[in-house]
Amino acid sequence: MARAKNRGYQQSYSPSYTTRRWKMGGYIRLSKEDLKKAREGKDDSNSVKNQRDLLNDFYRKHIDEFESMAEYVDDGHTGTDADRESFQRLLADVMSGRINCVIVKDLSRFARNYSDAGSLIDNLFVQMGVRFISLAENVDSYRDPDSVSSIIVPITNVMNDQYCYQTSKKIRQVFDYKRRSGQYIGSFAPYGYIKDPNDKHQLIVDEEAAEIVKQIYSLCLQGTTKRHISFYLNEHGVPSPTAYRRAKGLPVSSTADDPMWGDRVIWNILTNPIYTGDLVQGRRRVKSYKVHEIEAVPEEEWVVVPDTHEAIIDKESFEKVQGLLKRDTRSAPRSRELHLFSGFLRCADCGKAITRSQSGKNVYYACSTYKNRSRLACSMHSIKHSRLEAAVLFAIQQQVHLAVSYSELVARINSAPIKKSQSFRLDDLIAAKERELAKVTRYKQSLYQDWKDGEITQQEYRTMKADYEQQAERLSDILERLTAERAELANGVDKEHPALVAFMRFENIDSLSREILIELIDHIKVYENGNISVRFKFADEFRKIAEYIEINTTIDPAVAG
Repeated sequence: MARAKNRGYQQSYSPSYTTRRWKMGGYIRLSKEDLKKAREGKDDSNSVKNQRDLLNDFYRKHIDEFESMAEYVDDGHTGTDADRESFQRLLADVMSGRINCVIVKDLSRFARNYSDAGSLIDNLFVQMGVRFISLAENVDSYRDPDSVSSIIVPITNVMNDQYCYQTSKKIRQVFDYKRRSGQYIGSFAPYGYIKDPNDKHQLIVDEEAAEIVKQIYSLCLQGTTKRHISFYLNEHGVPSPTAYRRAKGLPVSSTADDPMWGDRVIWNILTNPIYTGDLVQGRRRVKSYKVHEIEAVPEEEWVVVPDTHEAIIDKESFEKVQGLLKRDTRSAPRSRELHLFSGFLRCADCGKAITRSQSGKNVYYACSTYKNRSRLACSMHSIKHSRLEAAVLFAIQQQVHLAVSYSELVARINSAPIKKSQSFRLDDLIAAKERELAKVTRYKQSLYQDWKDGEITQQEYRTMKADYEQQAERLSDILERLTAERAELANGVDKEHPALVAFMRFENIDSLSREILIELIDHIKVYENGNISVRFKFADEFRKIAEYIEINTTIDPAVAG
């Protein structure tokens, strides 16, 4: 019985080439590279017209086999990407039964991804009884089923896949070389710049747009939020980057169609280091030649080439803005400017933000955990605005006075015939850490013998070894920092030290502004009793300057007098 059934199945499956008529789907694809060559007249063998002519010619010669023909064209799409619009439409028509014969000029037109091509041709099409024809390779799954299974199909698919891999690799290498040599490789110049007409890899300032970039940075430093910067620009009729480029006849991305300013555009401008004159590229990349998703690149892998073009924003202002953007700086409803202390206040106990509240004319601050989450998790940590403002102003005035005094002392020390730079504190710290590192190294070295002698297990050996290695790495980092600090001290201190200059600029300060807070303060802690502590920027630098003064004034009291 089994044999009879088997013979019957073979007889019913055997096709008659003259009785079955197919619904043909002709697939045509032209890659961006092929499209460029065709436009330049270098190669039209893979052009859309050429492929269409070949498929139509096959259809006319075998018209008795087909009842219909539909065309699917992806113009300017890579074969490694399966998300091609017409390709997906073809597959959908195959699944619905509208198409049961797929024909292409050659296998590379169908797909250059080996796994995708193999899965469709060898599996899906076979299971659904779909005829597959590739003219160049003489593959026809209906007339010659063995042609699909022959070695030429998988080899050709692998070769097509490898071609894409090698092409992608070469392109990445070329782009990487251009980035590292300071050549701009973006399709469009960033807003505020245009490409040099004489060298498309160099940027020159677009004065009109550059003024808007400067205004955006100025508004941010004044305390205006990103959203309200966009409101301001839209209300004053300033064209958005997309609208500006269109008006100037400059190239515009096909996806850029927003004529208005928005938060994202403002954010991109405020965080782009290219405005400082440094060429920063490679911040995003395609995952692979097969997976065409865009992913962010870690900052340490960015390609940075300094001073390649004229700066629009000075580096100091840029860094201030970056520090400001990292803060939680939300404005109150109906307010376009940030409050004076927005983003600077922290609870001294839970570490969360201190938020602003207003009751009548009274403005005060309180712990956000206490107010918004649980009164059992933290206490109120309340302080009135007037008291906070006065306390912070006084703290800054004291720090400014200290900076002026340090500058005068440093000037006297540097004018003396003999200066001392040896820090016994640093010497003692370095010696102690060196001894500690030597001890950890000895312990680590003895572990192996303990394991061989059977005093510890292999697992204990591995665990303890990893622990000692972590300790050694930590101690090495500390020694490196302390040694660098000692070397820096040996070079002396200039009275025009950046830390001193930053505070001395505000020698006559009598009121606070956000610009001053951004310049001088890292954060402010508020305690339960209403006291505050101010963490100034340059705190480590002030400590080193104080040590330099202490070393020199203790050996020569006359310097201090």
